[in-house]
Amino acid sequence: MSETVVHVLRHGEVYNPEGVLYGRLPGFRLSELGVQMAKAAAQGLAERNVVHVVASPLERAQQTAEPIAAQFGLPVGVDERLIESANWFEGKKVSPGDGSFRDPRNWWVLRDPVTPSWGEAYQAIAERMFAALHAARVAAEGREAVLVSHQLPIWTLRRYVERKRLWHDPRKRQCGLASLTSFHFDGAKVVGIGYSEPAAHLVAISATARTAKGA
Repeated sequence: MSETVVHVLRHGEVYNPEGVLYGRLPGFRLSELGVQMAKAAAQGLAERNVVHVVASPLERAQQTAEPIAAQFGLPVGVDERLIESANWFEGKKVSPGDGSFRDPRNWWVLRDPVTPSWGEAYQAIAERMFAALHAARVAAEGREAVLVSHQLPIWTLRRYVERKRLWHDPRKRQCGLASLTSFHFDGAKVVGIGYSEPAAHLVAISATARTAKGA
């Protein structure tokens, strides 16, 4: 049986000058650099046999999918299962080191890091992403598909497929902006997982800009 590959792409950089945790909030689109990242991801897939492109309904994911779909003359499908995970801190300014996680008012929300208590359960994320992965495999049987999603759902999916515990240290995720986590199938069985960063040169610029601003 011929191999099928489903590439799960994280969206590019988002324009977020206020630094909020935007989660599922509408209106958060790619920054100018994020648009370039999406184009770099498309270039990285240019020689692949892509016949199916689907994205999360959120603007940043749809935008990231557009140059890939255009490159192959395909429409961008929408799959709600690829959406960002729900999070209690959505719309708030929270980041490591800012004191949010030490504030007693937030302790009840943070009481259970394994489920986790502050958002959608890892198991629920894994199951919906796994279903979306297999739907794409069926749609692209023998060829390749691209799914555009978000960091936590993608990383949770990978850990689920690798049969690792789903709770983890967010600082150790291998899922950079506009990165590709590629699932290789023999029939319905995953036989390999690859990872690449076609926009790494742009991500480095982004990181440098944040450092310069003290972010």
